[in-house]
Amino acid sequence: MRIAIFGPNGPTGRRLTDQALAAGHEVVAVTRRSGSISARPGLTVAVADATDPAAVDAAIDGTDVVLSALGARFSKETITTYSASATAITGAMARHGIKRLLAVSSSIADPNWRPTGAHFFNHVLDPLVNRRLGRTLHEDMRRMEDVIHRTDLDWTLVRPSGLFEHAVVTAYHTAENSADGVFTARADLAAGMLHEMAERRYVRTAMGIITTAVQPNIAKLIWNEGVKKK
Repeated sequence: MRIAIFGPNGPTGRRLTDQALAAGHEVVAVTRRSGSISARPGLTVAVADATDPAAVDAAIDGTDVVLSALGARFSKETITTYSASATAITGAMARHGIKRLLAVSSSIADPNWRPTGAHFFNHVLDPLVNRRLGRTLHEDMRRMEDVIHRTDLDWTLVRPSGLFEHAVVTAYHTAENSADGVFTARADLAAGMLHEMAERRYVRTAMGIITTAVQPNIAKLIWNEGVKKK
């Protein structure tokens, strides 16, 4: 299968690219930074800004499925990366007749998501980190979801919980809308997306995905994901 991956330079996008190539897929890595991705067998690099409709249109030509792992950092300013890219990508897919789309969102987009037994997270970390520091980011994720909802594509909104790094894929869990857990390893997120791409269990709905086999250091996670410049 020929897969277009948006956000291949990011931590999740790198995992997706590696796993897709290892599984024997052809990958078109769509990046706005020319020369930022090294050549590998099975990999094509397309230089395009994900919010530019014409550039996106050219980048995904000839692909079978689109995976978006685009991301943004926390900011006090209005964020439009998610919604603007979703508009450009879904429009280009419609023009090319490409039906399958998986886009990374967040468990925060589910208003009913409250992990069982996670008192400190639910009452301290979530209000402070997600609802305050990450407010503008998650608002745009919701706008992205609205854009995708309005299409007739075979879409899946992929909703991880708190993302962290782990070297290998674990026995991750998935559920409709959101999954009952606080954390998601990026290796599991990538593996879950590629599995769902073929399995099609969550077409035109959201797929929550969580990691339970290992847990990150919470302070380090907050620093790496929300504060440290990359």
